[in-house]
Amino acid sequence: MSDSRTGDSPVTDPQIADDIPPAPPRPKQRRFGGTAAQIQGSLTFYKVFAFITGIMLLILVAKMIMDYGFGYELYAGGTTAEGAENTLGFHPKDSVMDGTGISYWIAVIHGWIYVIYIIAGFRLWYLMNWQVGRLVTIVLGGVVPFLSFVVERKIAREVRVDMESNPEAVRRY
Repeated sequence: MSDSRTGDSPVTDPQIADDIPPAPPRPKQRRFGGTAAQIQGSLTFYKVFAFITGIMLLILVAKMIMDYGFGYELYAGGTTAEGAENTLGFHPKDSVMDGTGISYWIAVIHGWIYVIYIIAGFRLWYLMNWQVGRLVTIVLGGVVPFLSFVVERKIAREVRVDMESNPEAVRRY
């Protein structure tokens, strides 16, 4: 564009170009993907399932130690090899007749709870508009015993700090 008074472009005029200071860098604006109520609800849902997933993972690890380490399985109902009635207890594998092996169901229930945990973590990650590394941390929190409790505390703290330090970033509608 040329200056209408002189016909010279202000950018190409060396005298003017030297006098213009560089523009200050624009601060990066933080934007969340949801309202404060949506983020708060998502955080609560995530915290509940992080706790449940952590408990189920510890039960699963105990089941695996009993199963693979000692050869015992948790049975409900049935009759033991000695002829005693069983209500609920650990017994050697295949030693309970007509009883239900609970160990299998612990693994299945943990698997489905972990799926819900991932969905809860993904929703929170999406609403907070975080980078992918944070999602990976959340997902790994449900795989390593005790880590879901640590990750849940860290994530909850970061959500609170982010929302308090960026109140203008929350969507309003």
